Amino acid sequence: MRKFAKAAAALVVVSALALSGCGSGRTDTAASGSASAAGFAKDAVIGVALPQKTSENWVLAEGLFNDGLKTAGFTPSVQFANGGVTEQQNQISAMIEKGAKVLIVGAIDGSQLGTQLDAAKKAGITVIAYDRLLTNTPSIDYYVAFDNFKVGVLQGEALLKGLADRKGTKTKWNVELIAGSPDDSNAKVFFDGAMSVLQPKIADGTLTVLSKQTTFEQVVTQGWKAENAQKRMDTVLSGFYQKAELDGILSPNDTLARAAMASIAAANKPLPVVTGQDSEVESVKSIMAGQQYSTIFKDTNKLVAQSIVMAQALQQGKTPEVNDTKSYNNGIKVVPSYLLAPVIVTKDNAATVYANDKTLGPLTKG
Repeated sequence: MRKFAKAAAALVVVSALALSGCGSGRTDTAASGSASAAGFAKDAVIGVALPQKTSENWVLAEGLFNDGLKTAGFTPSVQFANGGVTEQQNQISAMIEKGAKVLIVGAIDGSQLGTQLDAAKKAGITVIAYDRLLTNTPSIDYYVAFDNFKVGVLQGEALLKGLADRKGTKTKWNVELIAGSPDDSNAKVFFDGAMSVLQPKIADGTLTVLSKQTTFEQVVTQGWKAENAQKRMDTVLSGFYQKAELDGILSPNDTLARAAMASIAAANKPLPVVTGQDSEVESVKSIMAGQQYSTIFKDTNKLVAQSIVMAQALQQGKTPEVNDTKSYNNGIKVVPSYLLAPVIVTKDNAATVYANDKTLGPLTKG
């Protein structure tokens, strides 16, 4: 995992005050249907419910929330639910019992927390969905995330550019698609964003998916588990690519990208263009080595910092700033959101993008 000094974690809260407008969309200081607290004690409990430790960014978020909330004067209660949805439900209930004033929830399955979130609202707690939207519930006040549809668009564009760059004069390519876990509300948003770019190219014959697995339901990866993605890719390769060349793979994150590449290596196939997300250390090394083609940088420091800034506004009795009041409908309501801008990373721009990252920056030198 990436390691940061505690001083850096503290500074991220201060730097977040300058984040206004860094996400895409408008800036609205008040939003219809949003909730604001009447203010509360500076040392109040802020509950942070995180999912399983499936990526480096979730592990990083834990430390940043603990340090940042303490620096802001709050009492943090940060929990991972490695045991699954039931554990996360119990953890949220416990945070309510502790008297939390704000709940920041990175859900395992955003559709299965309705009872707990209703209880939170009855207790006067403000609920902020973190990174993953909480769905099919009215008991959510705000959403803070990177623009996840844009993430998918960037991945689709990167796949096309990588194919053009690596394949020279070739104008038609075979590709396969991988999506994330169906219980993660972000997974389909990533996929839909990517397919908004790729589907027209599939329709006009520029891209061919030999497996014919082109719907979200056909290409999901339960639990975002690498072994599930690798097993499926093994099956696809043996069934459709005994003689044909696989030119590209749309992967929604770095963990699954590396799993797909492992499958390619085991089949003794040439390495295709592979996309990713999360800027995980091993994938950044792979990109610099000319293997994985791209990733997405979503600076967890900024995402955690923005969440804490929203909690600070609520503590002061203010309405947190949002910059999107139209895009994220959770099935019950449109949730006022603060969206940050993701950045596509390839070998060409990695040194610039990671210049200020103490762990990733050195990986791009020399």
